[in-house]
Amino acid sequence: MAKKLLVISAHAADFVWRAAGAIALTTTAGGDALVLALSYGERGESGELWKEPGQTVERVKEIRHAESTQAASALGAAYQCLDLGDYPLRVDDAALDQIIKVMTDFAPDVILTHSDRDPFNPDHGLAYTVTERARQLASGAGVASAFKTIRPPELLCFEPHQPELCGFVPTTFLDITSVFAQKEAAMAAMGAQSYLRQYYTERAGHRANHARRIGGDQSIKQAEAFQRILPQVMKNF
Repeated sequence: MAKKLLVISAHAADFVWRAAGAIALTTTAGGDALVLALSYGERGESGELWKEPGQTVERVKEIRHAESTQAASALGAAYQCLDLGDYPLRVDDAALDQIIKVMTDFAPDVILTHSDRDPFNPDHGLAYTVTERARQLASGAGVASAFKTIRPPELLCFEPHQPELCGFVPTTFLDITSVFAQKEAAMAAMGAQSYLRQYYTERAGHRANHARRIGGDQSIKQAEAFQRILPQVMKNF
């Protein structure tokens, strides 16, 4: 289990649906978890909030910040949002420098983020691209450099909403049974997207079924799926 986990989320709630279990497992084991949201998802991810008469962008951001902070707290994680806007998400050089600084300051063992393509969401693929680039620059490709670098973190993608259409092939199933109540609490905090709670509750059960069939552990009731981007370095099998 990672001692330090960094989750980079395109929008304020993405980490809740796709990686809340991984976050809770890290923190309950005594590790540190940091969620870095690139935007609040105020335009494209907050449809329920825009049904309120007289709604404003700033008010939506305030609500999303409160929800995301509460969700992260339920998981024992710290939360930060760069507020870069969404639909489209735009990451300029200054924002990339911010992401690199977060990585070098936090020095994560593992980074989780989106898959590299999503035909339904233009922001998710960009989040992957900037995360991968920031990781390369923060780690200096694992060699000595003239600037501050960190040990290269592992990089995995969490599961997109429609994995079959995003080229997502799971390489890792994570048993989140012991912390699923925390994931439920985090999902409950995201009132602006409450319609996703049932889907991701059911998804955790589906992935647990796959994990049981692969590993034979019948005690797994909920699981999350991840795709490893880089080879795993091991001393032995």
